[in-house]
Amino acid sequence: MIAETTLRDADLQETSMTFGFIGAGVVAQTIARHVLPFGHEVLLSNSRGPDTLADVVGSLGQGATAGTPQQAADQDVVVLSVDWANVPKALASIPDWSDRILIDATNRIDRNNPRDLGDLSGPTSSEIVADQAVGAKVVKAFNTIPMQWIDDASPDKPKTVLFISGDDAGAKTALGDVLEQVGFAVVDLGTLAIGGRQQQIGGPLAGLNLTLVDRFVL
Repeated sequence: MIAETTLRDADLQETSMTFGFIGAGVVAQTIARHVLPFGHEVLLSNSRGPDTLADVVGSLGQGATAGTPQQAADQDVVVLSVDWANVPKALASIPDWSDRILIDATNRIDRNNPRDLGDLSGPTSSEIVADQAVGAKVVKAFNTIPMQWIDDASPDKPKTVLFISGDDAGAKTALGDVLEQVGFAVVDLGTLAIGGRQQQIGGPLAGLNLTLVDRFVL
């Protein structure tokens, strides 16, 4: 696991990262298909055991393996990609989250009543995740867009805007570099409290399909 996040653009061609997924559904598989062609490795896990993921791992190909949630949490970057109702159990399965980079790709949705978003005036969904994953460097990402919008993982795919938020600048920089490398246009919205509220379900940036046409750089 990375203790100090010091990746920079110049290092990307020589640096591979390992991504561990807690949850192995469409979100995990879609992200995996984007990072694998660039030499990164993925380890998928679920609550039913690695043997149940043989077909999924086989379809992803070289660089993909299956393991336990703890093994997923031991990778350079951990991706939380479970239904909201399963978040507490998934996070509690890891005894120590200290210094782990945790991508929160979840949305606070009740699958039985998806139109009821509850009270959004309190802590953001990712702040709730951070409170339950004590010590983790939480970065909100991959939650604003349906996965079918980024299903294309080919080199010719459009450069989709990907919003991220987090309280640890180093974790956001390291992740942002890799996500730019694999074909996204990363926009840092700030902290989990401020940016996370903008991109969480019910926020003004949730559900926007934005493609980078040009970028002005000073």
